Amino acid sequence: MPDKLTYYLYHIPGKKIGVTRDLNRRVVEQQGYGLDEIEVLEQSTDIDYISDRELELQQSYGYKVDRKKYKDLYINKIKPMHINATEQTSTFPVPVSKLKGRLMDMMGESWLTTHGKFEITMDAVDWIMKNVTTSQFTSERCYIYNKAFANYFKPNLFEDEANEFNEYIKSLAQRKPNNWRYDNTEDNRFQKIRDWAGERGLYTKGDTKTQFCKLMEEAGELGRAVLKNDNEEFIDAIGDMVVVLTNMAHLGGTTIEECIDTAYEVIAKRTGKMVNGTFVKDEN
Repeated sequence: MPDKLTYYLYHIPGKKIGVTRDLNRRVVEQQGYGLDEIEVLEQSTDIDYISDRELELQQSYGYKVDRKKYKDLYINKIKPMHINATEQTSTFPVPVSKLKGRLMDMMGESWLTTHGKFEITMDAVDWIMKNVTTSQFTSERCYIYNKAFANYFKPNLFEDEANEFNEYIKSLAQRKPNNWRYDNTEDNRFQKIRDWAGERGLYTKGDTKTQFCKLMEEAGELGRAVLKNDNEEFIDAIGDMVVVLTNMAHLGGTTIEECIDTAYEVIAKRTGKMVNGTFVKDEN
């Protein structure tokens, strides 16, 4: 059974009465009070009870009574977080600083990986926060390694779900050029590019050769932007090249994500030094 959330009804004498799931984050980090400056009046796993009790105590202590119950504010704050699982990692579309709160909001939810079904429990949240790594490409994403997570939580894994996910991974290699929607992540930039290209027939009428020519054209524009120190054109050219590379990868039977992950796995192990502004790898 997934762990239930505990809601704390806290009192800052002379200031306020409130409810939180995380006293340290809410009271200490956000409001600046020490834990020795507050008192916990009640705690419960029943959000309906704790929401009603907060208003009752606010009134009895003479504080301003909230216009909305805690449960209504809490529920409205929750937005689904899509966890993107690849063969090696599970990526969360939030920075590390916000990850714990988002995971707490999804308590009891699960997602599929090649190692089985992972479930969000308090133990899982603790492990994730100790082992999560910020993405090399953006600070707005972070990830964990599925194998390490599985080694720690083997009792929670299910072979059927693992096999199902493995079949999904295999199906990616067998997709047809006109079927570009194989990643339903709403905030996936590359998927938006594939949607745009697929809807315009690029995957049914284009090929890697035409995309390569387009890439060289965009590279020329990037070169001109660098020489002219034109920042606007520089950004535009790089963006166009990423679009072309995303489409070329699909037409070539792979994904831009897979290409990036493969490249990173290689460069992550490289050692070397900077020479005249270029990183030169050590010879093995």
